[in-house]
Amino acid sequence: MNIFVARLNFKTSQEDLEAAFAKFGQVSSAKIVKDRDTGRSKGFGFVEMATDEEGNKAIAALNETELDGRTIVVKPANPKGNN
Repeated sequence: MNIFVARLNFKTSQEDLEAAFAKFGQVSSAKIVKDRDTGRSKGFGFVEMATDEEGNKAIAALNETELDGRTIVVKPANPKGNN
């Protein structure tokens, strides 16, 4: 399951993001989107969980909670190409 995570602290690392979600199951990947020119975080990222069940648990537990001093938004990611 692919999960969208918004309102991240610009200092949050991919390791921090992965650790937050790992409490709820196996994390296949965690990626923070960065600006192509500056390399600075854009404040959002994606986490891929092994199963929908684990992903849904993580979404329910982490949405509107604090991570690195910022209240994050966590929801299922829209499939690519669906704008």
